[in-house]
Amino acid sequence: MLNRTMHDAELYSLFLLGLLGTGHCVGMCGPIVLAIPAQAGRISAQTLYHLGRLATYTAVGSFLGAAGAGLTGLPSSTGTEPLASVARNQVVFSLVTCLFLLFLGLMRLGILQEPAWLAGGSPSKIPGFQKVLKAITVRQSRPAIFVFGLMMGFLPCGLSYGAFAMTLSSGGAWEGAISALAFGLATVPGLFLLGTAASGLFRRYRRQSDLLAGMLMIGIAVFAAAKALGALSCLG
Repeated sequence: MLNRTMHDAELYSLFLLGLLGTGHCVGMCGPIVLAIPAQAGRISAQTLYHLGRLATYTAVGSFLGAAGAGLTGLPSSTGTEPLASVARNQVVFSLVTCLFLLFLGLMRLGILQEPAWLAGGSPSKIPGFQKVLKAITVRQSRPAIFVFGLMMGFLPCGLSYGAFAMTLSSGGAWEGAISALAFGLATVPGLFLLGTAASGLFRRYRRQSDLLAGMLMIGIAVFAAAKALGALSCLG
């Protein structure tokens, strides 16, 4: 099916999106990484933080992948054959995902304004955040750092939301989990390099990395939409 054949290309695209978004990640999450995980053991603490964040990405990707597969499998009211109905639903769902990716890509390019709910995301609004923060800063709790990473995975971010949008049409829970994990893994190196010359380079070229990430999102959206429309024409 369409999603299965595109999954490998999707993984490469998501990994590249994570790499190109390094400047954005360093600018947005860098202060958090420096101020919190580094307080309780540097490398080991950062590892726990990123493991928590990747666990959230993977879980969200798995849920959305399963949800997307479930929605595309809903029976059609047009009276068409079940397989044709699923394929048509899959195409329509892919097109909706493409529109969302296009919106996020134009937002990264600065053509569309970022919504307030996305731009003003604050970890302090996450339930239990203050308790976890206190456990890290006062008691130097390692488990709390992992939980903190879990929480940060839910922080509103245009890049991660773009990755999550792609998992919706990935084809299933497993595919969605792997897709989100591929994106998350690509964001780790830049955050691990905080405090080095490489980090300064990422900050300096953050705007350029945002532009590249936006163009990649738009490219993915256009390519996937063309595939979906081609498949739709074949269905007649």
